[in-house]
Amino acid sequence: MKKTLALLLALVMLFGVLAGCSSSSDSDTAEEETEATVEETTDAAEDTEEVEEAEEAEESTELVTIRVGASPTPHAEILEIAKAILAEQGYDLEIVEYTDYVQPNLAVDSGDLDANYFQHQPYLTTFNEENGTDLVSVGSIHYEPFGIYAGKTASIEELAEGATIAIPNDGSNETRALLLLQQEGVITLADGIDASSNATIYDIVDNPLNIEFVEMEAAQIANSLSDVDLGVINGNYALDAGLNAATDALAIESADGDAAQTYANIVAVKAGNEDNEAIQALVAALQSEEVREYIEETYSGAVVAIF
Repeated sequence: MKKTLALLLALVMLFGVLAGCSSSSDSDTAEEETEATVEETTDAAEDTEEVEEAEEAEESTELVTIRVGASPTPHAEILEIAKAILAEQGYDLEIVEYTDYVQPNLAVDSGDLDANYFQHQPYLTTFNEENGTDLVSVGSIHYEPFGIYAGKTASIEELAEGATIAIPNDGSNETRALLLLQQEGVITLADGIDASSNATIYDIVDNPLNIEFVEMEAAQIANSLSDVDLGVINGNYALDAGLNAATDALAIESADGDAAQTYANIVAVKAGNEDNEAIQALVAALQSEEVREYIEETYSGAVVAIF
């Protein structure tokens, strides 16, 4: 009996020890599981934070787009140099090419473009007056000398009675062409006609050779040289036709005269956008030394930096 009781007591004590061990083991397991859960939660939070930081970094590197309209030559070519400069500053310069002088202004006015780069101030002033737009210049970039080019007649001196000369038919460029012809002694204009005027053939007071003037869209003159004796052509359209004012023209405007400043090609925007950061960055890029060097090395005097 005593042996039986002793055995029972021993078994009770053994079960107590085992129960204590089991409880301790369960507690340790629970602690381990809790620690693992905390670690997993921490890792997940860190992963989420890293993803958010990566997304923020990606957003911060997205480029701000600037849409600029331009004539193909030389404006779009010059803008390509500015494009690389602007990319380093967080801007994506989108260059939209136009072959006329009307649509790029209308596109800026409507907001389809942020700016354009193809014209001089006298043309812009006339355009605003005739179309009810309010576009303004935010910077002068370059000057393209107007030139007189040979057509059926090889030189100005060889012009015969009744010869034909093609000139642009828009106000400011027609004035410019007539002033150049006066500079070369072909005609004489009325007193007071200068680069700021809107002269026409009716302002000619002396035409000793009875020259017949063929007024046409500026972009068409280079392609019409074979039909006229001489043509007076804008610098950019001459370049488009493979002509260089500095080497191919019979005569060009003086770079030291009023024409250089009056007819400097500008960046134009809709009034009210002059102080926009992107626009200011665009002008700064176009007036950089990189652009100046490009102009000097590429156009051999047919395009002259004016900044």
